[in-house]
Amino acid sequence: MSRIYFDNSATTCVDDEAIDIMTMYHKDLYGNPSSLHRMGVEAEKAVEECRNKIAEMLSVKSKEIYFTSGGTEGNNMLIRGAVEKNKRIGNRIITSKIEHPSVLEVFRYYESQGLDVIYLDVDEYGKIDFKKLEESINGDTILVSIMMINNETGAIQDLKRIGELVKKNSKKTLFHSDCVQSFGKSVIDINSCNLDMLTFSAHKLHGPKGLGGVYIRQGLNLPPLILGGGQESGFRSGTENVASIAGFTKVLQNIDMKSNTDRFVSLKKYFISKVASAVDEVIINSPQRDDFADFIISISLKNVKGEILLHALEKKEIYVSTGSACSSKKNRTSHVLEAINIPRDYIEGTLRVSFSKHNTLNEIDKCIEALAEETSKIRKFTRRK
Repeated sequence: MSRIYFDNSATTCVDDEAIDIMTMYHKDLYGNPSSLHRMGVEAEKAVEECRNKIAEMLSVKSKEIYFTSGGTEGNNMLIRGAVEKNKRIGNRIITSKIEHPSVLEVFRYYESQGLDVIYLDVDEYGKIDFKKLEESINGDTILVSIMMINNETGAIQDLKRIGELVKKNSKKTLFHSDCVQSFGKSVIDINSCNLDMLTFSAHKLHGPKGLGGVYIRQGLNLPPLILGGGQESGFRSGTENVASIAGFTKVLQNIDMKSNTDRFVSLKKYFISKVASAVDEVIINSPQRDDFADFIISISLKNVKGEILLHALEKKEIYVSTGSACSSKKNRTSHVLEAINIPRDYIEGTLRVSFSKHNTLNEIDKCIEALAEETSKIRKFTRRK
């Protein structure tokens, strides 16, 4: 059986053309972009080409884009930068209970340091309460950080409405969004959403691991998290990852968002219909609606251990996940699933299936067949106890 990979929200395979370009920059065009000679100038051109492409996709200025090592660093540097810049004018920061750990852990750190931290509840679909958000924004609020697409369920927050509420209630409050799961897959309108800061990553859309970036609205002048040689306009020191940046440019140039979206819509519709008919006692946590991403499906199965099912599928060369790869090894219940109140006898049986442009309907058929078979086996054992 050939490998079936349905864990694309954790990471994706790198595009072949990107690998070829990265190899060329590693072997031949390996100059340091800070060097004054021709090889350095060529490397700098590669970095700026990618920066310009990202800025074009987001409809912002290229000098508002900064490269990082990935989403975690990006979230840390933006949240920490915003707090350190503005903690003299306020001490309240707001986020939701279903953010990525690279956001939540920073908020918990500042909570331990005495800041007033608000963690917004979400409803059964993972959407924040707008009334609660508005009530929480006061004169001391310096930052609101809400992700666009949830990495476990695919729930999409209404960033436009959130941004309007933030700026209506406090002009000084900064608005940040973790867009790691949405960049390159969904349209992000920074201006209409009133976003001051945004985080993205390369390896979620067929780019290399170890590369990401941030958008920072011109004029914010956040303090840097990493000090050194002054690269990235002094905001993020350290020699740029030129080969990965050059490879990412090719990935971005090849993106066909409409084609990918059409594929994901078809795959999700097919998967949901098949799993609902093939498996009993299953909850679909990611319904096919406009406010859910079509490339992420979370399902919860009654009286099944998700980790056992994951490894049973793995033996058949089918790869899924139980939730966020960043916290799956901590052996604790997902904070996202707890926040949306998945029933206790279902929550441990949760699997996440996430698609890429390479997945097919035939792969879904094989996955559902194996899923039904292994679920039946596990339930026969667990229900005898």
